[in-house]
Amino acid sequence: MIDSIQALRAQLFEGHVIPAHPLALDAARVFDERHQRALTRYYLDAGAGGIAIGVHTTQFAVHRPDVGLYKTLLRVTAEEIDSFERRGAAAIVRVAGVIGTTGQAVWEAGKAVEYGYHAALLGLGALARADDRALLEHCARVAAVLPLFGFYLQPAAGGRVLSYDFWRRFCEIDNVVAIKIAPFNRYQTLDVVRAVADAGRVSDIALYTGNDDAIVADLLTDFDIGGTHLRFAGGLLGQWAVWTRRAVELLDAVKRCRAEGGRGAVELLALGAQLTDANAAVFDAAHGFAGCIPGIHAVLAAQGLLASECCLDPFEVLSPGQRDEIMRVSAAYPHLCDDEWILANKKTWFSDEM
Repeated sequence: MIDSIQALRAQLFEGHVIPAHPLALDAARVFDERHQRALTRYYLDAGAGGIAIGVHTTQFAVHRPDVGLYKTLLRVTAEEIDSFERRGAAAIVRVAGVIGTTGQAVWEAGKAVEYGYHAALLGLGALARADDRALLEHCARVAAVLPLFGFYLQPAAGGRVLSYDFWRRFCEIDNVVAIKIAPFNRYQTLDVVRAVADAGRVSDIALYTGNDDAIVADLLTDFDIGGTHLRFAGGLLGQWAVWTRRAVELLDAVKRCRAEGGRGAVELLALGAQLTDANAAVFDAAHGFAGCIPGIHAVLAAQGLLASECCLDPFEVLSPGQRDEIMRVSAAYPHLCDDEWILANKKTWFSDEM
């Protein structure tokens, strides 16, 4: 049971696959609760140690009052995790995406608490013009409601560049439990790693990769910052919203590699290059990531885990040639895909008896 911030930190430092959960819609772009629940069940049975809902991969539009899905998604996801845990499974880390100006973000964090969530993945896109002082005050206000999972989101997906100085001061907020580092930039990734080390919070703040283009490199790297040693514990990733069973196996292999003094690291790095190639297709790197969410939907729909590829925005669709690229990487790297495992288990996830 995760019933304290100490227990939450311990769970996060164990290192987990935390998929960024997509939104299930039917062909008319209406919320599809049956597929939403089945998708959550897939992640849990695949071995994910956490679920992040209401995040970028879910589509930030779910937070809008006119869409009206934020509370519904918190509830549905929590209900499925509750059911999973009642069957004797390990406790699952529950992460709620929280965005908007301070009033909205505090309200959303409060709703997440009501539904039993453990941490807020705090997006700062709504404060694009705020200085560091205003950003930090905003973060502290939300942290007073719910522990923070910091979020360095790449600008191409709606984030902003954040300085080392910001992250160094962010790490001084008591209720920060983790940071998802996802700028898709090695220099900016190091800014956060160094800030955690310099703040003396190495044992308090777990590092989770969100760099979908460098997953294995992040997970394998031991950072030595002036004699302080850090490593990524796990990942909270949109890429891990697909082929999740294989992602769990990958993280297990990384943990074995670490325990055995680096044995198998060369092979894992080769696998990492293949995963980056696959991610380029799914996330649509060729078009500035314009098709990243449709790409995730396309994989899940082909596997029967979504009823459609639709996004809330009718103009958010696969880019030209993206479907061919997804088919190319799926054929080139079948060991990255979990289609057969899904086919063997999918009927259970759509059962009303779960």
